[in-house]
Amino acid sequence: MRLFSAIFALSFLFTGAIAQPKTPESFGFRHLTTTFNGDPVDILIKSRNGDEQQPKPLFFYVQGSLPQPLIKYDEKGMYGVFTFPTDSLAKTYHLVIVSKPYIPVVADVKTLGRNYTWRDAKGLVPTTYNERNNLDYYVNRNLHIIRFLQKQPWVSRKALVLAGHSEGSTICAKMASVSPAVTHLIYSGGNPLGRINSIIQQSRRHETDSTSHLTNEQFSYWEQVVLHPETVHPEGDSHKATFSFSIPPLGYLLSLSVPVLVTFGTKDDSAPFNDYLHTEVIRRKRRNFTFRSYPGTEHNFFPVRPDGSIDYSVYNWDKVGDDWYKWLREHPGR
Repeated sequence: MRLFSAIFALSFLFTGAIAQPKTPESFGFRHLTTTFNGDPVDILIKSRNGDEQQPKPLFFYVQGSLPQPLIKYDEKGMYGVFTFPTDSLAKTYHLVIVSKPYIPVVADVKTLGRNYTWRDAKGLVPTTYNERNNLDYYVNRNLHIIRFLQKQPWVSRKALVLAGHSEGSTICAKMASVSPAVTHLIYSGGNPLGRINSIIQQSRRHETDSTSHLTNEQFSYWEQVVLHPETVHPEGDSHKATFSFSIPPLGYLLSLSVPVLVTFGTKDDSAPFNDYLHTEVIRRKRRNFTFRSYPGTEHNFFPVRPDGSIDYSVYNWDKVGDDWYKWLREHPGR
């Protein structure tokens, strides 16, 4: 197992050697393509061997931020597409994950930039990605894809599970708030008060008397985002992305009546805001929420040592994924 980290990216599992892979099928995935508003979309399906045509509900997973290919590999094999174990979930569901807009679905890590991001010939993230990298685009695109998939004979409509981590949690929360087809939501590593609060909290955690100005710069940055919320930059999150993902998902979450599982590490910058959500759920006497915190772990559930460093030798995503599966069995929904 090889482990990697990024501020908003998920970690990856080494999944074994595959000789000269070129297509998603080489890695054991079904690969479907469709379009949304004229944009190409790549969809990967993970099913239990032999059950590919058996009608099952969808487990629709939305990954975190960054323009990364879904499948990354090197000479030793593939980095895990799903960060959690899929065997148990595949007994009941067809697992789905969707590409980032205008980012290749498969790439050798040697061709990728920092944090395994895709770059064009000029070394830049494609403008076509940046223009679409915002909350409403992902919500509308993903719901379009779900409707497309639910027309397939191997998809059952008895349930529809949305699961998202980090940025994906916000996308899934809004999807669940507007789609009556959703029966379960797994909200993982998200910030119920929005992205800008995670950015500020991270700055607060590192500030000293001599660096407190850096936090003030984050507030100044937010002022500029609010003044120009439609601006798209060639590098990094655009104003449009930051603005859309900073609208507090709290409103989307509290509008839901379906079962909701909230998972987070207690050392994550978003932990206090998830605790706030928990207090609001109690105050409003809502019974459809379950909270699972992972003490002493950070954004991707790695343990944090007393000195603040991260112990990448302990991969807790296996436990998190098992907890998701157990919760789904305990909450069959409608």
